[in-house]
Amino acid sequence: MKGCGVFAATILGLASAAYATDASADDVMGAKAAPVPSAKAPATCGSLEDFVLTSCPLTWNGVTVYGTIDAGVTWRSHGAPFNGTSAVGEDYLIQKYGNRALWGLAPNGLAQSNIGIKGNEPFAPGWAFVFDLEAGFDPYSLQLANGPHSVAQEAGVPLTSQNSYADSSRAGQFYNSVGYLGVSSPYGTLTVFRQNSLTLDAVFAYDPMGASYAFSPLGWQGITCGVGDTEDCRFTTSVKYRGEIGQFRVAGLWQFGGYSLNNASTGAYQLQLGGDIPNLAGGTLSLDAIGSYVQNAVSVSLAGNTLPAVLPQVLTATLSDNSSVMLLAKYANGPLKLFGGYEFIRYAPPSNPYAAGAGFSDIAGDFVCAGCAAINNTNINSTAFNAGDKLFNVVWVGVKYAVTADLDVTAAYYFNYQPTYGAPVNCSPATTSPTCHGTLNAVSLAVDWQFEKKFDAYAGLMFSQVDGGLASGYLHRNTIDPTVGLRFRF
Repeated sequence: MKGCGVFAATILGLASAAYATDASADDVMGAKAAPVPSAKAPATCGSLEDFVLTSCPLTWNGVTVYGTIDAGVTWRSHGAPFNGTSAVGEDYLIQKYGNRALWGLAPNGLAQSNIGIKGNEPFAPGWAFVFDLEAGFDPYSLQLANGPHSVAQEAGVPLTSQNSYADSSRAGQFYNSVGYLGVSSPYGTLTVFRQNSLTLDAVFAYDPMGASYAFSPLGWQGITCGVGDTEDCRFTTSVKYRGEIGQFRVAGLWQFGGYSLNNASTGAYQLQLGGDIPNLAGGTLSLDAIGSYVQNAVSVSLAGNTLPAVLPQVLTATLSDNSSVMLLAKYANGPLKLFGGYEFIRYAPPSNPYAAGAGFSDIAGDFVCAGCAAINNTNINSTAFNAGDKLFNVVWVGVKYAVTADLDVTAAYYFNYQPTYGAPVNCSPATTSPTCHGTLNAVSLAVDWQFEKKFDAYAGLMFSQVDGGLASGYLHRNTIDPTVGLRFRF
């Protein structure tokens, strides 16, 4: 798996970020934008006191070392123990294995802890080389975030005894956030290799909670940013372009290569069109639309739940060809910001239905094989949507208000709806099948206070509930997660 993929990311581990990433999106909930070197930026840190108490960057000759440490404490009414391998660490959102009330560590509640290096080196008027290499990690275990492997660790463990796990595009790579380089110019920015999907960039910009793990299903699940599967929120071998013409913007992404190059698909295409309408009732309205197609997308999960025995037996990679349309809106007027978004996702049978005995290594390096449950406790499911495409709808709205320059209050509502799909089944409440119609509802509220240039404290909660087909196999259907934390960004 890793030969070419790691080599490419190593070379481009001098990689680039010209748009929003986890560490630089200025719409992350309550986060003030991290310092970016420029002619008007503060001088680089000259002492430890400067580093801690001012907004100075760690910059030398246009190269900046940056990072985030986000840690706290949480309580869940229906949860499972902390998992230091998983990117999210805790089950802030209701999950199948959530079974009891418990306190827990709260890593990355507001934003993913990370460490990175980036740069911007001009070589002609208006032209510059740009690069960025960033890794996300757990601030308690200090392990690199590895969602797929956190799933594999729980194979064969009773549902009632599992730790918090979640699939993710972060799979233990040293470049698990981004790892790419490129050129910026008056005609736009062109970058290559490990990059956010356009839909992930959009979630950072248009989710009122900024893709927070603790307060946003968009951040915890990754369904929305990954065109249906969270592993495709990032692509290791890709080309991305962003450009602006006046108040309009355009973007495109092409993912080339396949599983052997550390991708969770064999190809992907995305196109984005958008723009801003200024001076609208005293504010600015931003609109964007993104169309996406992902071929042979991978989603890793545990199959074989049988209540009440609840023994997941097989690590299963479900394959599908996914497509989506995402529509986004944001209105900003002084201290007030209003957010809204909608994504329609279609899951279809994969272009490559793996035959028995065929397999591949997923992005975490775990080998999965079609029909190999008896050999290595894994399977590839290529037939999940043969009886009919699965449709999925995601809607969200929210508001953020800056009470002062350093204090933000954010509230949001999220809704997922899955119509019944596939072969006819009995969808009565007592025998709900995962193919039946189902919903997820989530409401969240959070307060963020930046008490120093690089420090902010936050507190909030999210209530989430699943019903119908989306609740199939769950021990409990809802949870609430009051969470407090502290974040340091440099």
